[in-house]
Amino acid sequence: PDMVPISMTKLTEELNNAIQFPGLTNAWTMPIKTRIDMLSTGIKTPVGIKIMGNNLKVLSRLGKKIESVVRKVPGTLSAYSERVMGGNYLDYQINRQAVARYGLTVGAVQDIIQSAIGGMNVTQTVEGLARYPVNIRYERGFRNSLSKLRRVLVPLPSGKHIPISLVAKISVHKGPPGIKSENARRTAWIYVDIKGVDIGTYVKRAQAAVSRQVKMPAGYSLVWSGQYEYMQAARARLLLVVPFTLLIIFIIIYLSTKSLIKTGIIFIALPLSLVGCFWYLYYLGYNTSVAVWVGVIALGGISAETGIVMLLYLDLAYKLWQDHNRMTTRGDLVQAIHHGAVKRIRPKIMTISVIIAGLLPIMWSHGAGADVMKRIAAPMIGGVVTSGLMELLIFPVIFFIWRQRGLVKSLSPTLRVLIEE
Repeated sequence: PDMVPISMTKLTEELNNAIQFPGLTNAWTMPIKTRIDMLSTGIKTPVGIKIMGNNLKVLSRLGKKIESVVRKVPGTLSAYSERVMGGNYLDYQINRQAVARYGLTVGAVQDIIQSAIGGMNVTQTVEGLARYPVNIRYERGFRNSLSKLRRVLVPLPSGKHIPISLVAKISVHKGPPGIKSENARRTAWIYVDIKGVDIGTYVKRAQAAVSRQVKMPAGYSLVWSGQYEYMQAARARLLLVVPFTLLIIFIIIYLSTKSLIKTGIIFIALPLSLVGCFWYLYYLGYNTSVAVWVGVIALGGISAETGIVMLLYLDLAYKLWQDHNRMTTRGDLVQAIHHGAVKRIRPKIMTISVIIAGLLPIMWSHGAGADVMKRIAAPMIGGVVTSGLMELLIFPVIFFIWRQRGLVKSLSPTLRVLIEE
């Protein structure tokens, strides 16, 4: 990698071959991105599943079941459900009657439990500018088994000592190692790492598999999180931004042409440009993302601009033939369209060449932010090619269909001589 540029995919493959730990899977990502994901959603993998409900035992059972189902979905690299149950807890149940019989208080017994077993800060030491607490408790040999914990001594007011088992009952029980909550509901999280598939497609497959094989009890629900949550939020924003952008383009074109028909003809350039846009994205193996849609929006502006110029040349040729009283037959219309369209061939090719020449270096870049910039540039490179070709081929046909009304059906022009401007 120091001598030759290496792709993220190749680097990930080499790291996976070099580093393998039994029982663990590798999830390679950018450090800052991982921190941002953790802060915003709490999920550190591309896809996360949050199970929400009230009973931790039910959440644990559902988590294990969904984990086993998701593991079988194509594209799953790893799936791990956090164990919300399974922690071991040591409980002291203080017998208040026995405490009173020995002349003790509940607080005195609790202080012994805290200091002898849990540890208690009694002072602090100062070393230069640093301060360190001093914590005391029983040595490990006096507290490493239940039988020894039962023999922890409790001092009496008379100066004698009794084992703590005489005033408290010790028991071990299972409980949650940690309790997570979101929107005032308890949650269990499942971390899912994927490989060789885009997030949207994978989540659709996983949702179908989970809904088919896992029956959710009443009062429990699933939330698909991680990067998928970002994608859904971006999708909601794009559903507003893209139509609003098209509306702005439509209004600007209409204010320029003062004709709904001309505006509609120019708007035909948008789907024509999308043909090359999505074919080129398919060729490169890019999935749709926010960066791709930014490029598509920019492509829409370029296509509308070139469509306006193409229609302008056709309209000028049509008016020129009308001014010379040569617009009587459909042959005259064909002659005028040919005259106007031919003038656009060189400017159109120059426009396409300049746009591609300006964007192609981005496709070869490997620096910081190159992946995002490539996905912005790719739709424009593929789109301007088909937009230019289709405008030269289809715009004249649409213009002919629009302007042929009221003309003599003969395809012979009035005069064979072209009009010089």
